[in-house]
Amino acid sequence: MIIDAFRTGEGEVHAPVDFGRSLGLLHIPKKDGTIALTPLMALEEHGGWHVVASAAGSPRHPAWTFGLRRADEIDLEVAGDLGEPIRVVRVAVTELEGAERDRVWETFKQAGPSFAGYEATAEGRVFPIFRLTPVEQPDAS
Repeated sequence: MIIDAFRTGEGEVHAPVDFGRSLGLLHIPKKDGTIALTPLMALEEHGGWHVVASAAGSPRHPAWTFGLRRADEIDLEVAGDLGEPIRVVRVAVTELEGAERDRVWETFKQAGPSFAGYEATAEGRVFPIFRLTPVEQPDAS
């Protein structure tokens, strides 16, 4: 439902969760070779995006976390400015650690108040955060 809302709403989603234009659709490889489409809040920063494996505060990592950890690169669908089409960007995947991970986690908590509440239900689980950085694509000419 969120994926359809993202694509038909030109990248803007307000229901069932209000992502606005901050949703990213990740194409995450699964062990069997297929691709899982995972809609997540994608916070843009310095030309890339951050996503967090919060699983709404579950004490367990979402299954897609392991696929993202195995991937060097994935495709990410993101919205441009209002009126612009959704674009697919090839991105390199890096899991953040230490102070950088903590800084970005604070940014998520400021961007969405529900993130702060997730800490209370996660039973001490530290939520993985990934940086998705655009990869230069070779010129097709």
